Amino acid sequence: MPDKNPPLPQLIVGLGNPGAQYEHTRHNTGVDFLRQLCGKYGIELRSEPRFFGETGRGSIEGHDVRVLFPTTFMNESGRAVQALCAFFKLQSREILVVHDDLDLLPGHMKLRFGGGFAGHNGLKSISACLGGTQDFLRLRIGIGMPPSHDVISWVLGRAFGGDHDDIDEAMQCALKALGVMYKQGIARAVNIINGFKPQVQNA
Repeated sequence: MPDKNPPLPQLIVGLGNPGAQYEHTRHNTGVDFLRQLCGKYGIELRSEPRFFGETGRGSIEGHDVRVLFPTTFMNESGRAVQALCAFFKLQSREILVVHDDLDLLPGHMKLRFGGGFAGHNGLKSISACLGGTQDFLRLRIGIGMPPSHDVISWVLGRAFGGDHDDIDEAMQCALKALGVMYKQGIARAVNIINGFKPQVQNA
């Protein structure tokens, strides 16, 4: 975790693509997590055209938090993030972006502030629309690399078997860790998330 001491997130963004054909695909892991978070804390997501997505507002462990699912398709996610941040005067340092990550094994996770984009078009779009900054918190949820080189079919397909179970177990851990984050701080959540290993181990 870089020593940049970011504040607790005031906006949580779950990345994915809109439409029934993309629901619960690997690339929609971020929005799947966001919907679970909303369910846990009673936050209702509603379509908000001026923010190019579905948004909501609620309380997580006593902290006022906004949530956002950009419905622009992944490579234009930044339009939604920029529009909401501009309206509510939020800084990039106050954002947590939850997304899938090919470079991590299924169910493995990393929580960190800043860093590169590893080819993730959603992160690239957010950075570009926020003036090129990389200074936002990311929760990376591993989906693993495809056995072939067909990355597009892999990310737009659904996880199954042990991969699915590992990813689901990771999201349950991350849900608990975010609650801890708002009570005990980001560093404590980093320890929980970055130290997590799924029990199924891709059986």
